[in-house]
Amino acid sequence: MSGKKSIHPPQTGRATNAKKTLTHLDAKGQLRMVDVGAKPITHREAIARCAVKMASATLDAIIGGRLKKGEALAAARIAGIMAAKKTWELIPLCHQIPLSSIEINFTPNRQLSTLEIESRAVTEARTGVEMEAMVAVSAAALTIYDMAKAIDRAMVIDAIRLVVKSGGRSGEFIRPGEVMPPSKR
Repeated sequence: MSGKKSIHPPQTGRATNAKKTLTHLDAKGQLRMVDVGAKPITHREAIARCAVKMASATLDAIIGGRLKKGEALAAARIAGIMAAKKTWELIPLCHQIPLSSIEINFTPNRQLSTLEIESRAVTEARTGVEMEAMVAVSAAALTIYDMAKAIDRAMVIDAIRLVVKSGGRSGEFIRPGEVMPPSKR
């Protein structure tokens, strides 16, 4: 993440800048797809995370590869990659963009009985990859749920969030309080 850095506070549901406008609305207030044709092609990257809370025995079964449905982490990784590639078909006003890379990683936290899921999406395009990164972790988490629901229907998918975004006119966003991957420190 090179170039000018600015750190923005996390969004809380309130407008953080009164001058910003909603880009998906036209002058009449109707929804529209944003025209990005005049924007330059730049390197863009986004990292998103979520957590799946579960019983400790469920986490052990997932990590140990002992689920009756099969290897949950492999299935969830493929689901996340496939979902990122289809984001434009799932989110109505997203552009179809060429992904250079999409990575899905899992970090078990035995103390909290949680599986943290992280995705990293990269492109060279006229618009960002935040939605692709967030769709990827969402699909990976839903796949974990599907693979392990036979032993733990009480699992909770939580805290889907954008952690880092770089590239484009708005520059860099880093969510305060997150532990950054080594490449982003």
